[in-house]
Amino acid sequence: MKIPEPITWIPNPRAATISHSPAVAKYFPAGISTRTRNFHIQIPDYHVTPLKSLNRLAYMIGLDKIWVKDEADRLSLGSFKVLGGSYAIHQTILKLLGTPADFSFSDLNQPEIRNKLGQLTFAAATDGNHGRGIAWSAKQLGFKSVIYVHKHTSQARIDAITRNGAEVKVIDGTYDDAVRQVIEDAQKFGWQIISDTSWEGYEEIPAWVMQGYTTLFAEVQQQLVSMGEFSPTHIFMQAGVGSLAASAFGYYASLFGPERPKMVVVEPDQAACLFHSMEVGDGKPHSFPGNLDTIMAGLACGDPNPIAWDVLYDCADGFIKCPDYVAAKGMRVGGVSLEGDPPIVAGESGAVTLGAIMFLMELDRYQNIRDALGLDKNSRVLLVNSERNTDPDDYRRVVWDGGDRIPPEYRVYKNPFLDG
Repeated sequence: MKIPEPITWIPNPRAATISHSPAVAKYFPAGISTRTRNFHIQIPDYHVTPLKSLNRLAYMIGLDKIWVKDEADRLSLGSFKVLGGSYAIHQTILKLLGTPADFSFSDLNQPEIRNKLGQLTFAAATDGNHGRGIAWSAKQLGFKSVIYVHKHTSQARIDAITRNGAEVKVIDGTYDDAVRQVIEDAQKFGWQIISDTSWEGYEEIPAWVMQGYTTLFAEVQQQLVSMGEFSPTHIFMQAGVGSLAASAFGYYASLFGPERPKMVVVEPDQAACLFHSMEVGDGKPHSFPGNLDTIMAGLACGDPNPIAWDVLYDCADGFIKCPDYVAAKGMRVGGVSLEGDPPIVAGESGAVTLGAIMFLMELDRYQNIRDALGLDKNSRVLLVNSERNTDPDDYRRVVWDGGDRIPPEYRVYKNPFLDG
């Protein structure tokens, strides 16, 4: 059996020609991150998550800076996903009430408002983190939730959703099968779906989810300014259906226009629906034909989010797909950091970009990709640890027991602190 390359790359030269993206203008209009953050700061226990500088690691692999936005403690839920889910639920309620946009989180406690809304049930399909965020948000607001997961979802992730008050239904199939089932059941039972992916006739709520994530990047920019920095030169963002990557790229394209950072999508090679869409080459999103068998559970999606794809097709400078051992490397490097760098506890989906940037910078075979992206000793790279170890057993399998080992031919041993 042929050992898969750590990095498989496909460029998108079209992105460099797009000075104005209609998709960015539509989904990330001016001021949207201010609006989403004004909502999120009302949530009890909201705080800004840390932006961690891996300066020693950056020097070791030939970069100026690596910044990791660490979402491991976002509202004690271990993932950024709650930012999108909570904002989408809030916007859905505003629409149901016909209420002005300045309607606040605390206003929902008013008896007349509760009576007008009645007994709402929010539903979603998930690989784990989105469902937990929806369950938590619904519980905070006093509503019910029903969350659909696929049969390979770990018990730890199911238990975390249940602890936040949701009813969990396990579907005999993939994440995409869970999406299809929740659509059918929500129509039958009158539930309100809060999905992070879109389909024909259902785009508004997934757009709100993507917009909700922009709070994360507004925080990043504030944190960079406090460090005396202006912006990253490069952003590497992991993707399942593509909503987080679209939020990142849409935010920065809206903020900086043609002067935006270089932006790259990173996916599992066994669930690379966005990479595959670029391969097809007709400018449309396409389903991935594989079995979605990857340790990166949060990225194991076969169908792209069509509205996210529109943003990525305009803005992503390239797409990378990686085998599981790349994510495993990122988990181990983050957990056992170089002296002087802060540790980062990252789950499989949260760590893949760290693993990818290391392979990309350390192996001579990828010089052409580095040249295409302008990655060098002056580059300042932004990553997002999108989740903590939300499956502790698998985290220990990888980090403690050495699971998903790097093939010998792709291992690099060097110490620039000693060698010059």
